[in-house]
Amino acid sequence: MISVSSARLTPDVLLRPATARDAAGLARSYRRSRDHLRRWEPDRDDAFFTTEGQAARLRGLLAERSAGQTMPWVLERRPDDGAGEPEVVGAITLTGIVLGPFRSANLGYWIDAGQLRRGLASAAVSAVCAAADAELGLHRVQAGTLVDNLASQRTLLKCGFTAFGTAENYLHINGAWRDHRLFQKILNDRRP
Repeated sequence: MISVSSARLTPDVLLRPATARDAAGLARSYRRSRDHLRRWEPDRDDAFFTTEGQAARLRGLLAERSAGQTMPWVLERRPDDGAGEPEVVGAITLTGIVLGPFRSANLGYWIDAGQLRRGLASAAVSAVCAAADAELGLHRVQAGTLVDNLASQRTLLKCGFTAFGTAENYLHINGAWRDHRLFQKILNDRRP
């Protein structure tokens, strides 16, 4: 099982490993962000946006985490007044973790529509890359963005990723196979 620590991204937002208890918070955040994310994500049925749908999704992610293949985190925000329960305001995941001589993973992330332009994506990507290096022992992290997702491309570049190509018809996003720009970040030059 993969184990990583949490990281404070801003005074009010914590990046922490996802748990089964995050289903309701993820469902609420996905519902708030549904229109914003539609353009950048695969088609989602209505069940995806429910607590039950997120619980099923989390069971799969956590099983993959136990197998050492995936590491999911959530971004958790405390209310401004400090009272009340924290809310999920995004997620970031390393998938396809491969060790051996490759020591690489794929990165995906999203930020709640109500939390954009706060630097959370950059802070989360940087923190996850640091954990991928220091805690997971990876050498490289890869990410892909739709060719017109300039905001995500800026985030990756700001976090030290470099573009290395374009993949035609890479993922089925928003109803069609879409081209993606591919980025990578070399984390270290250690031996595997």
